[in-house]
Amino acid sequence: MIWFRPLRPPASSSTAGRVEPLEWFQAVVLGILQGLTEFLPISSSAHLRIYPELFGWEDPGAAFTAVIQIGTEAAIITYLAKDIWRIIEAWTRSLTNLDALRSHELVRVGGAHRMEKTWDPQDARLGWYVIAGSLPIVVLGITLKDVIETDFRSLWIVGTTLVVLGLVLGLADRVGRRDRSLGSLNLRHAILLGLAQACALIPGVSRSGATISMALFLGYDRAAAARFAFLLAIPAVLGAGIFEWPSAIAAGAEYGIGPILLATAVSFVVGYAVVAWLFRWLQTRTYTPFVLYRVALGVLTLGLLAGGVLTA
Repeated sequence: MIWFRPLRPPASSSTAGRVEPLEWFQAVVLGILQGLTEFLPISSSAHLRIYPELFGWEDPGAAFTAVIQIGTEAAIITYLAKDIWRIIEAWTRSLTNLDALRSHELVRVGGAHRMEKTWDPQDARLGWYVIAGSLPIVVLGITLKDVIETDFRSLWIVGTTLVVLGLVLGLADRVGRRDRSLGSLNLRHAILLGLAQACALIPGVSRSGATISMALFLGYDRAAAARFAFLLAIPAVLGAGIFEWPSAIAAGAEYGIGPILLATAVSFVVGYAVVAWLFRWLQTRTYTPFVLYRVALGVLTLGLLAGGVLTA
């Protein structure tokens, strides 16, 4: 069963073994999927694996997925630009004043003839925590690169992780105390959150979903959990995109560089709208709709696999 007719023509004797360039329409659809799902705890990589299979398209691959994620990360960088700049500035200043990191007071800098400025050690610490929390996914991503691009992309794994991590997110949202803000973050929690993020190397887990679940279990409120999850994802996703860019270029004849760039641009526009909406949603709502959607999509995927409708 194929819901949509494949856009690529069937291989002939002259084209067998060569995949036609990614269609422009497919690029737009995949860019929209990436933008809609990157920041919601429902796994963008799972959607980019499942829906092309449902549509009868070729699996775009891990390299394509990693590259177009740069678009959504550009969206979150734009949305949180003031916070990110403040963190970078404070972190930079902390390099020459490490003692100030022990203080919770604003630190004064500047000479007598200059306008006095301040920086918050908590912002500097947050910068260090993002670095520490990024280490697990960097190490595991490089170590497991071959497995991530092959075995981990099995739809059996994707469907299972959608269900399991959906239930984990639902439990975390229900039992978490939600009485901690980002000001309560410490190095131990940053590393635990980084380990949770590293689980998203398996499609279906969801980078934001895993990190948010861990943050909720640790007692952070929903908005703080989402904010740190997005901050923590920036170096990981940008690093993966840059790391995979040579692979995407090498596969240019397969995907088409133009469609890759188009999908990335579409994911930026859609992603920005989604993240702006999500922070408003989290002020008064829970993660329950996302939990239900994850479980439903995972069960549907496993059912279609068991029925022979989809191939793993």
